[in-house]
Amino acid sequence: MSPAKSLPECWGHRGASAAYPENTLASFEAAIRDGAEGIESDVHVSVDDVVIMFHDPSLDRTTNGKGLIREQLWYGPNGMEHLRTVKEPKQSVPTFAETVELLMLPENQHVHFNVDVKVQNDPARLFSLMHKIISAQPDWETKLAPRLLIGLWHPTFLPHAKEHLGYCRRSYIGRNLYNARRFFWDDVDVFSINFASLTGSAGEQFRKDCQAAGKKLMVWTVNEPACMVEAVRWKVDVILTDVTRTWLDLRQALQADYDKIAAQHGRTFLWTTLQYYPPFQIFSRMVESTYLESVKGPFLVAPATAA
Repeated sequence: MSPAKSLPECWGHRGASAAYPENTLASFEAAIRDGAEGIESDVHVSVDDVVIMFHDPSLDRTTNGKGLIREQLWYGPNGMEHLRTVKEPKQSVPTFAETVELLMLPENQHVHFNVDVKVQNDPARLFSLMHKIISAQPDWETKLAPRLLIGLWHPTFLPHAKEHLGYCRRSYIGRNLYNARRFFWDDVDVFSINFASLTGSAGEQFRKDCQAAGKKLMVWTVNEPACMVEAVRWKVDVILTDVTRTWLDLRQALQADYDKIAAQHGRTFLWTTLQYYPPFQIFSRMVESTYLESVKGPFLVAPATAA
């Protein structure tokens, strides 16, 4: 193994979200300052067609606002533009346009951007709005589009992603390796998989198949050093983490002396942690699939369209 060449990239999950309010410009900037090669965030759309960076479908958990985003205005005296995060240091909710502007700063044009498309969205509407923002940037086809990764949970989003954002790479996001193979294999370049789903024999085979097919593999959300080293052993391409500084420091140590540092992180946690046992994983996949299908309908193979 050549650690300097094969160690996974660091992408900030909702930015450097352990240190700053998730999905805020401050969090994104912190991850970039730490040295992350990419940032990850989520998108929803307001009533007045503003794409915002936000994980939950509702405002309640992370801001001083309440209610579903799809029922809220962005602009106006009671608009979401005035909201602030509950977590300190209090931050405003960023828009997709503001995040793109951050990425287009000369010092940030090496940073990749993984857009997690939440299943509550109308894909045609969302992707059309995103395209308008992306294509408004100077030299967007060469300086921005190659850095964008559109993450999809449900196959009904695939044709719309191809139609409106065909110049972007696409990824499957989820826990279900069967769904990844059955509904996404031929239409995405990247698989963004929950760490626990890759720990068993099925996960090992999926990893091998991705490598054989030239598919990139990302794992989330990896915050513990032992799990980070395990992901290195798997030869994944990207570690998505809330603690960007932790992975970057550990990666530097591995590059300096891989054998010594790796030996300090054993694998016993794989047999002593509930979430890695098959019954727990089966339950997690079932919950995820049930929710996705309740929002967007049953999983079906997407109609063939131009890539």
